[in-house]
Amino acid sequence: MPNTSAVPPIGAHIQIKGGLAKGGLPYTDAVGARAVQVFVGNPRGWRLTDGDPRQDALFTAGCAERGVPSFIHTPFLVNVGSPTEATVAQSIASIAHNLRRGAQLGCQGVVVHAGSAVGEDRYEPALRQLHEQLLPVLEAADPDGPRLLVEPTAGGGKALAATVEDLGPYFAALEHHPLLGVCFDTCHAWAAGHDLAAPGGMSATLDALEATVGPGRLGLVHVNDSLDTCGSRRDRHTTIGEGLIGSGAYGTGPFAELVRHRTTAGVPMVVETPSVRDGDPCGGHARDIKLLNALIGD
Repeated sequence: MPNTSAVPPIGAHIQIKGGLAKGGLPYTDAVGARAVQVFVGNPRGWRLTDGDPRQDALFTAGCAERGVPSFIHTPFLVNVGSPTEATVAQSIASIAHNLRRGAQLGCQGVVVHAGSAVGEDRYEPALRQLHEQLLPVLEAADPDGPRLLVEPTAGGGKALAATVEDLGPYFAALEHHPLLGVCFDTCHAWAAGHDLAAPGGMSATLDALEATVGPGRLGLVHVNDSLDTCGSRRDRHTTIGEGLIGSGAYGTGPFAELVRHRTTAGVPMVVETPSVRDGDPCGGHARDIKLLNALIGD
């Protein structure tokens, strides 16, 4: 039997229609989530919203009562490596806002995509932008608030961090700030070229992640299967065990390695897979959470 204190809590990116508490908490219960991730604004827009104080309080209390750690995902537009000054300014404002909202909600982390240099020969300038623009945000953030969890991307568009090894220069640009952590996405890692489907592939990738950024930096895992081939640089999630990571000769073995690896002990995990299954609006997430918990116990 696994050490229950080290078992990763498995959950989902939850639906919050009607409000963080009104929509989010019933969804959390319906899918059996033990960890949750949310957007606190339009994921495809720049507008910064203050939230509803009553919904915020109920959500925070509801997560605490359930023992469910919570996380915020920043909007997809955020890119501190952009050559466009307006995009960088809006990205910094969005990250700072989400860190404040995360502190208000008692969240453990705020996830941000690593971003892209966009143009040719812009990698070093983009890293300097991280140092000049993002490091001050971390220094000004609440030291007892959520960590900023950098999520490597699938590898397209001059990515600043796609493979786990790419996180080395990224963390160096931010001076390995104590509030800096990692969100590891299995679909992204696969798309970037990590062969997670081979026996031992997931474990080797997690070992490389820890070797690159150091122990204790992994703060969240996005557990997703993939519709595309390894190294495709395409980010299309699908149901656990029904994509190209978990349906090969090794079956769901890669995900068993993930939930049992020493680096993920106690680290929250959320699925971002299709939520609807067989007509049930939350059946997909419920099914994937149940499967991952079974892999822990097998």
